[in-house]
Formats: sequence, C-alpha cells, structure tokens
Amino acid sequence: MAATRSRKPRLALVGADSLRGKEMLGVLAAKKLPLASLELFDPEVEEEYSKLGQFRGEAKVVHALTPAALEGLDLVILASDAETGLRYGRLAAERDYRALDLGESFNADAAVPLVVAGVNDAVLRTSKPRLVANPHPATIALAHLLAALRDGFGLARAVAVVLEPVSAYAEEGIQELAEQSYALLGSTSLSKKVFRDQVAFNLLARTGKPEPNGFSPLENRVTAEVGRVLGPVGAPLALSIVLAPVFHTYSIMLHVELGRDAALAEVEARLRKSEALRLPAAGEAAVSPATVAGKDRIAVGQVKKDPAIPGGFWLWAVADNLTVGSALNAYGIVRAMVGDA
Repeated sequence: MAATRSRKPRLALVGADSLRGKEMLGVLAAKKLPLASLELFDPEVEEEYSKLGQFRGEAKVVHALTPAALEGLDLVILASDAETGLRYGRLAAERDYRALDLGESFNADAAVPLVVAGVNDAVLRTSKPRLVANPHPATIALAHLLAALRDGFGLARAVAVVLEPVSAYAEEGIQELAEQSYALLGSTSLSKKVFRDQVAFNLLARTGKPEPNGFSPLENRVTAEVGRVLGPVGAPLALSIVLAPVFHTYSIMLHVELGRDAALAEVEARLRKSEALRLPAAGEAAVSPATVAGKDRIAVGQVKKDPAIPGGFWLWAVADNLTVGSALNAYGIVRAMVGDA
C-alpha cells in the first residue's frame, strides 16, 4: 500500500516588513515548499484590510495580531520586534502552534533549541520542540565552517575576527551609514543617532559597554551560541567583533588548528563538500562583501596553511547576513519542522 502523503502545512509570518521578514517572505515565495496557506500578521495593524502584502504574486491581507489568530497553525515565524517575539514565542505551547524566532529573542535560553540547518538540526525531528531559535548570522557562518573542518580533521582550537555590517542594526543602521557617507563627502555635519562614533569610512572595535570579561555582549553571545550548536565535540573558540562600514555581509578571518596536520588541498576539498560553503573557481572575483551580498552560500576566499603552527590554517569567509545568515537557515528549519505536518 502506498504511504499516505503528509498534508500541506499552514504557516504564518509575523513582521513581514522587517529586514528579516522581507527576506524570509522572499525565500518562502521562491522555494517550492507546498503550503496550504501563509498568513501575514503585523502587531501594528489595528483594522482588518487596512494593510496589504504580497506572496507568490497574490495580494495578501496583513492581519491584526492576536493570540487567538495563531491558534492551531502548524508554524508561526516571528520576525517582528523583540517584545512581540517574546510574547508569541512563549505562547506557542499554550496556543497549540510551533514557532520559529528570527528576532534572536530566545537565543540565550538553554531550553530553546538553537539550530543551524545542516549542522545540528536532528533535534527538530527527534524532540519536535514547540519553539526554536534562529542563531545570530555570525554563529551560522562560523558553525558551518567549523563543523566542516571538525568532521574532516578534528579541531583543537579556533580564533576569529568578525566584521559586522551596519544592517545588523536594522534600517536605522543602514540609513546612518548612508547619511554619514554623504555628509563626509559633502563636508557637512555627521548624524550620530544609532552609533556613538563615526561609522562611515571607519572601523569600530567597540560599540557598547563591555562585560566583566572585557568582551562585548555580542562577542560573548556568539561564542556561546557556536558552542551550543557544535556541542561537546566542538573546539575552544576565541572571537572578536569589529563594526565595519558596509551595508550587508559578515566577513570572517578565521584561524584554526586542526586535530591533525593536513595538506592545503585536503582542507579545500573538505570545505567543498559542505553544501553551505562555496570556494570560488580560478579567475573569479575576489571574495568580499561587494561580491557576496545577496548570495545564498557562505563564500570561502583564501585558505592558507600556517607555516608556523602544525595543522594551522587561515580562512577568509564572507556571508550575507540576511540570506544564508538568516532566511535560508530559517527555511531549512521550517522544512524540518513542518515536514510531518
């Protein structure tokens, strides 16, 4: 007898106007995942039919957000503000829906699985959690890089410097970099509403108050997230984050010490086996924010064998924070969560 086909899932997206929400909506529209329905919600909508969106070429009403409206849905994707994410993430079990948080509201909650699709997503099929968190974009990129190397050679330790884009601070960060760039080129006064210091044509190694260990809350958070994703078979990671004057993409300079020595060709071959990673072919443009923005894979540029440290390698990688660093990882989570809907 033929197996019964699973029914199509019913999804909801909360916050389709946010940067993450727009990218997630675009990914869902482009992918072939069959859906029974996708409803759009906005916490700021008060009157029905007062706001419209679009999905797969069709106009969609953006509904007012209430707990009752989400009850019984297969999956609710939370891409709105932190307060909304916290409220509706906590309501998932009570209101009988599963939720995926894109707003990073639950990333520090040890009771909420933090998932990088293709690295540690087995938990979604075994324990079927009601609430799942999408990791920070830097966590997603680092987890794929380190997991590929760990699985091929083992890892002793890793050190990373991460260049953060202004889009990490939403539309306001993008606007401030643009305004400061125009102001400096036109010799007019700078606007500093989002960043305490000048960000245009500059690098900022510290954008907030450090924690007692001297590292920023974000540095401590990404380090902890990578540890959770890779689990006990990971490797010690030291990490520093620098704010760069680019609109999109996280750029990473990573130094690793493998569990055994290896040839450069072996390491490159191992990285090419990962579906999330891409090494450019000979003659292609250099891997940089300008060439990687909007792309759907983590681009690995130079891989250099460290002559001073056995098993040591330097890697340069760039990942778009809205595509592979958020929405595409979330899509992988969605597929795993509603595959049995």
